[in-house]
Amino acid sequence: MAEDYAQFVQTQIAALKAEVGDAIAINALSGGVDSSVVTALGHRALGKQLKTVFVDNALMREGEPQYVVKVFRDIGIPVELIDAREEFLGALRGLTDPEEKRHAITDTFYAKVFGRLVKESGAKFLLHGTILTDIDETVAGIKRQHNILAQIGIDPEKQYGYRVIEPLDTLRKDGVRKVAALLGLPAEITERIPFPGPALAARIVGEVTPERLATVRAATTIVEEELGNTGAFQYFAVLLTDYATGIRNNQREFGQIIVVRCIESTDARTATVTRIGWDTLDRIAERITQIPNVNRCLYDLTPKPPATVEYV
Repeated sequence: MAEDYAQFVQTQIAALKAEVGDAIAINALSGGVDSSVVTALGHRALGKQLKTVFVDNALMREGEPQYVVKVFRDIGIPVELIDAREEFLGALRGLTDPEEKRHAITDTFYAKVFGRLVKESGAKFLLHGTILTDIDETVAGIKRQHNILAQIGIDPEKQYGYRVIEPLDTLRKDGVRKVAALLGLPAEITERIPFPGPALAARIVGEVTPERLATVRAATTIVEEELGNTGAFQYFAVLLTDYATGIRNNQREFGQIIVVRCIESTDARTATVTRIGWDTLDRIAERITQIPNVNRCLYDLTPKPPATVEYV
């Protein structure tokens, strides 16, 4: 099977060279394994013809933009950090419906931020980290993935001014990780847990605000610290819209609720819940309820199906 993935790498590099030719291509790196593999493939195939950017959309984990940019610069791939926080927060203001939020992120990214970067760079092609699971879930109507365009009738060349190339659209997550290892990407990238395209907006039920982002970002840091050694496929925190009565400093508090999710999976098509030890859950709950205005911490016991991995 390793030979199959090695052949996949060579085939995709040749295909990228043939399709892009002498033109300029651009891609957005998020630090997840999918976008990281596309970045490495693209730079191996195109070299300086590929411009890689990291768009800071205000929705990332603590310190993530700077961390990802440094990792790739250290392996010889230059990445430009783009500050688009105000544009994304503005587009999300007042939205609570999950699909409206995803549409706002997609439109802000492709039509506004990325459209501007494409014009500035003169790029004719966008390299995209779409994988087969993204396509399956969108086409089936389960939820629209942020990186699905042509599969739902959007012509990116007509609407945004560039053509999209999707080198990974025949692979699932386990295959992408194998390709990442073949490309020599560091383990801190290849073994990262999956992170959704809409980032922390996918982990906030209801409106996305700077204050709610700060809450779920703090909870995310705690969950990743506590569950990083479990070997689970994915683990994260979710902020609900519901509130619950609690007690803090001997006074009544109407506080926010954080849900912790931790799952076992191979490719995210199905998932089972990780059986976490009580001591660990107790410690997570204690730390999360120290976050300002949070007084409940729940553990999600729902497999996929009937639940999806993410909440939004």
